[in-house]
Amino acid sequence: MDSPPGQYALAWEQNQIDDMVANVFGYHAIQLGLSKINFLRTSRISHKGVIALPGEGRTGAHQVLVADPRALPLESQSVDLLVLPHLLECSSHPHHVLREVERVLMPEGRVVISGFNPWSLWGLRERIPGLDPLLPWPAHMQVSLLRLKDWLELLSFELENSQFGGYVPLCESEQWLRRWSFMDRAGPRWWRVMGALYVMVAVKRVRGMRLVGPAWRRPAKQKANSGAVVRAEIK
Repeated sequence: MDSPPGQYALAWEQNQIDDMVANVFGYHAIQLGLSKINFLRTSRISHKGVIALPGEGRTGAHQVLVADPRALPLESQSVDLLVLPHLLECSSHPHHVLREVERVLMPEGRVVISGFNPWSLWGLRERIPGLDPLLPWPAHMQVSLLRLKDWLELLSFELENSQFGGYVPLCESEQWLRRWSFMDRAGPRWWRVMGALYVMVAVKRVRGMRLVGPAWRRPAKQKANSGAVVRAEIK
């Protein structure tokens, strides 16, 4: 995130996540990973914290604890908002992470996930043989939004919103990033799903139960028959 393309990506992600978390309400919000960056700064939830990943290094003062995202030390159905910035890409078991997310989220709770889009100019550049990789995670670990949506649907999540961004080529210098900036204006209109980054928010849906009470009213014919029986017993 300290390089020019990293700052470019971070600026776009921060703006998108700021908008997505600003109107989420509840009691507890947790950020998993990238603990040096505050992705909960616009959240109006009172109790906020960050869980850093093992080996992530020195973090800011807002750190809560260090834990494995595959086994979160949180109670089931105790969190209203979870933010996962690039967490699935740095995990060798993303399915286990998503199952933990489903466990700790409250019903109707929300999860915000960001990642690199493998079907973009950045993703294609990382797959060209002979070029040194520039992204922090290998191309084969990148999770597309379509695949992520399928995984979340299996866990009873519903996609609420998704955004793509970052349409300039992967350049190492800030000067070349500015020269290609016109593609950020044309990309959302002409090749939206080929943005280098995506941010999405999904809602945990829980099927409710409808209590069926006793039938207090009987059909009119049954009432008449029961009355006849009572009169016969009285006689």
